[in-house]
Amino acid sequence: MRWTLKPKPEPHKIQALQEALQVDEPIATLLVQRGIETFEQAKTFFRPSLNDLHDPYLMKDMDKAVARIEKAIINKENILIYGDYDVDGTTSVALMSSYLKTKHDLVYTYIPNRYDEGYGVSYKGINFAMENDFSLIIALDCGVKAIEKVAYAKDLGIDFIICDHHRPAGEIPDAVAVLDPKRADCEYPFKELCGCGVGFKLIQALAKKDGQSVEDLVPYLDLVATAIGADIVPINGENRVLAYFGLQVINSNPRPGIKAILNQVEKSKLTITDVVFIVAPRINAAGRMKHGNFAVALLVEEDTDNANQFALEINQYNLDRRETDKQITEAALRQIEEQKEQERFTTVVYDQTWHKGVIGIVASRLTETYYRPTLVFTKSGDLLAASARSVRGFDVYEAIGACSEHIEQFGGHKYAAGLTLKEENYDAFKQAFEATVSKTINKNLLVPEIKADVKIDLKDITPKFYRILKQLAPYGPENMTPVFMTEDLTDTGYGKCVGQDKTHLRVTVSQPDSNAIVGIGFGMGDKYDIISDKKPFRAVYSVDENEWQGHVSLQLKLRDIKT
Repeated sequence: MRWTLKPKPEPHKIQALQEALQVDEPIATLLVQRGIETFEQAKTFFRPSLNDLHDPYLMKDMDKAVARIEKAIINKENILIYGDYDVDGTTSVALMSSYLKTKHDLVYTYIPNRYDEGYGVSYKGINFAMENDFSLIIALDCGVKAIEKVAYAKDLGIDFIICDHHRPAGEIPDAVAVLDPKRADCEYPFKELCGCGVGFKLIQALAKKDGQSVEDLVPYLDLVATAIGADIVPINGENRVLAYFGLQVINSNPRPGIKAILNQVEKSKLTITDVVFIVAPRINAAGRMKHGNFAVALLVEEDTDNANQFALEINQYNLDRRETDKQITEAALRQIEEQKEQERFTTVVYDQTWHKGVIGIVASRLTETYYRPTLVFTKSGDLLAASARSVRGFDVYEAIGACSEHIEQFGGHKYAAGLTLKEENYDAFKQAFEATVSKTINKNLLVPEIKADVKIDLKDITPKFYRILKQLAPYGPENMTPVFMTEDLTDTGYGKCVGQDKTHLRVTVSQPDSNAIVGIGFGMGDKYDIISDKKPFRAVYSVDENEWQGHVSLQLKLRDIKT
């Protein structure tokens, strides 16, 4: 692990905020690092308000989208809500369809088949709309690059409203309205909404036209918070407000589908991290193992018994996904070990039998293991399809683009992408990708990095300190869980390896002039020698609470330790 300590902000800014908020220096430092420098900015950050949400009509084409939906309702048109098969797409479809059904009976949903149609708007979906007399399609979490498909629909007399958050290719589809804050000509103040977030802005605009307030829409925010967590968008600005209130809904009065998922796990109060690791994988599993329609059915279901039955089925898909993912990961690791004849800057593996629905997860696991830009290929019809994942700081989308002569199609973003190619081009692509990465990557990026926010002493960790830390949540990109570095630590002599197979490390650390505090390092049992015999060491860690037999105490969640 490479440790880096973030630069300390200018001392006068830290001191001014300390005085304004009456907090200790480490807290003020964390806030200034996050761009919070004044009392007013801190108030907005610590006390999210629905009033902080922007006017939806600031988004380009919003007035056109609202007018077209109102026309469809007046004329009793069939409306098709179309979305991608992942968490952001299925929550978006559930959000839009459940809201519009409160105003209009003729609202239906469509999720493309991952294996038959692939990502985004499909000709099959448009043909379905034509055959079933749909005159308006609202596409969510996709569509901003569907130039030809939107034109095809228009020739058939079908209008499109697009709600997307991906960067347009340049040309904008000829739709009735294209809502996308990343459009170059869109002046909407917050650019980092997820697809479900853009969908929420549309229902906010519709509600505003009908004289409703944003408070009336709070019950929909459990879906938005789930999408924000799953899609790994920055949790600042508007996303922070939506996630904050969405988590409140999840923890107090979630829709029956989400409640049915939560009934399967023993968890009292969920954080955004719990949403990412508990709720999102189950919703995703439907599209990976069966069909995204099952996820939408769960999320819009209003009957508790039906929701519980759907959740049981989806949980089984998730268990199947886990088993499949485990088997493929093990096979991929064996393949990599057999190929280890030379040092490589990339990891590229292929087997025609691997399940297309889980290769993205496998790519993530291989990236964690070898810390290289990674591609996992499988057979998909007449082509090979791959999921790509990258290491922090390296743009895998750009690297794939540099090999485009060997590729049929590709898309994605900096850290995750997908592509298809002809089987006969696989070896040439693999060589080209390795050559591109080896020439362009900074070799430091091939060693995992831990960024510590602030260097502190154990005496800084007080109940008040932790109470304020908790208010920094929800955490995510641009507002990550604070990581601290502390030096000159010693174990009190009670350190040991714990867990069924002794793979975890439990220490009780102290410094002169401080109380001892327990630390737990998951998967760090092999570092026991560093802390044994009261040898001094240093640690990077986050701070959390440990509850044991009714007693709650602060503990260090160790990220790494060194001599």
